[in-house]
Amino acid sequence: MIEDMIPVTLQNFMNFNCNCDNECFNECCSDLNQALTPYDVLRLKSSLGISSQDFLKTYTSLHYGPESGLPVIEFKPNPDKGYECPFVKPQGCSVYEDRPGSCRMYPLARAITKSRETGEITQYFALIEEPHCKGFGKQTGLTVEQWLKGQDVDMHNKENDKLMELISLKNRILPGKLEGAQSDIFYLALYDLDEFCAQIFEKDLLKEFTIPDDLLRNIKTDDVALLSFGINWVKYKLFGVELLLGE
Repeated sequence: MIEDMIPVTLQNFMNFNCNCDNECFNECCSDLNQALTPYDVLRLKSSLGISSQDFLKTYTSLHYGPESGLPVIEFKPNPDKGYECPFVKPQGCSVYEDRPGSCRMYPLARAITKSRETGEITQYFALIEEPHCKGFGKQTGLTVEQWLKGQDVDMHNKENDKLMELISLKNRILPGKLEGAQSDIFYLALYDLDEFCAQIFEKDLLKEFTIPDDLLRNIKTDDVALLSFGINWVKYKLFGVELLLGE
């Protein structure tokens, strides 16, 4: 498949529109090879009202990066439907409000750089034109910035950037392949959030620390706070970074 990536800015107009009138509607959801970020898993399992373990077991498969050893979570292929998304219906996405960040971004690709001096993040975007997609060339009157706002993608990008920062830290401090136990720590704290929470509150996972009461309340009741804490815990366990207890 030939794909063209065209750099765009937030001020460029977004000449793309995906809707049920397009002849290719749902086709992009029928042939997926899609990795899920920890925040994607968090949103989807909460939307379905099931535990992270049940979601991961039912809907995903686990692989490990051949060079990094990092866990990679993808939608599990269905023998009857191949690589079709498990949540696509004839009328569209059945989990649309909590769909993954990559679905929200499509057909945009996003890359970031972070200043080591100021911590400021700079975003770069490109439009991915795929031959099978018939949404291109349709005028919306929206700039890229306005279109992104309509996709409600900011929270996904914010949380996914934390993962990218963690992976960057891993590559600097611990290049090469993570061993099994290290990968397990990464998987537990980032993807299997309900089990991570149970180990904190039922199995004294943090008994060596004095955790402020307000932080304990946050990570017990707020999955986003729990995920942020999980990222910090991975930094401590794998890379020796001081565990942040003031959030």
